[in-house]
Amino acid sequence: MLSFDELYDENHKISELSKVLSHLIQDRLLCDTSITSNLFFQYIEHVKHHLNVEEREIYQPLLMSSDNKIKNIANQFLSGSGEIKRVLRQYTKRWSKKNSLWIKDHRLFIQESRDIFTLVDARIINETERLYPLIRNLDPPTESRKAA
Repeated sequence: MLSFDELYDENHKISELSKVLSHLIQDRLLCDTSITSNLFFQYIEHVKHHLNVEEREIYQPLLMSSDNKIKNIANQFLSGSGEIKRVLRQYTKRWSKKNSLWIKDHRLFIQESRDIFTLVDARIINETERLYPLIRNLDPPTESRKAA
């Protein structure tokens, strides 16, 4: 089971990587470095891991709730998770080859990267402001402050 602290740490790491990558990708020459490529794939893996853990540890138990409002919120987040994964697959397929960045159009890469960062950042904010408070209100607080 994940604690809220672990969820917040994961979200912080994802946000941190997106901020660093946002700066690195501005310089076309830096896009071709192994450092940028490694950070790019770390970002993608962190986002996918975070979404997978939430699906397994948070949404599945919420979907079993007898409260329709809770089920609806879980379904919305689960649906959003699937969409983010789909967009990430397309993005990764377009901009990488054999586990390294493969940028054919730098301007388009920057724009699509910004779009991805914005999408994921909005998701993180939505989790923090809507999902995590919902979960906290379901169960009385415990010492370990487990999320699920």
